[in-house]
Amino acid sequence: MELIDFELRGDHIALDTLLKATGVSGSGGLAKALVASGNVQVDGREELRKTCKIRAGQVVAVAGARITVLPAPTSDQPAPAV
Repeated sequence: MELIDFELRGDHIALDTLLKATGVSGSGGLAKALVASGNVQVDGREELRKTCKIRAGQVVAVAGARITVLPAPTSDQPAPAV
């Protein structure tokens, strides 16, 4: 099984967009079809909503891949002086 860590930029990402962005699906249309077929799980439950909002901390499983959605890294360091 391929393990993928995806750093989220923002509050959420649509499920079909996540599948395309991680390379699990070759296109948005294929991602939507994959979700509609019932072969995608979010946090262990079947998900049929193509544009379901996926947030940091959630895990998406599909056809030999497991995607862990991570929060975007934060920078506690001050900006460099110019």
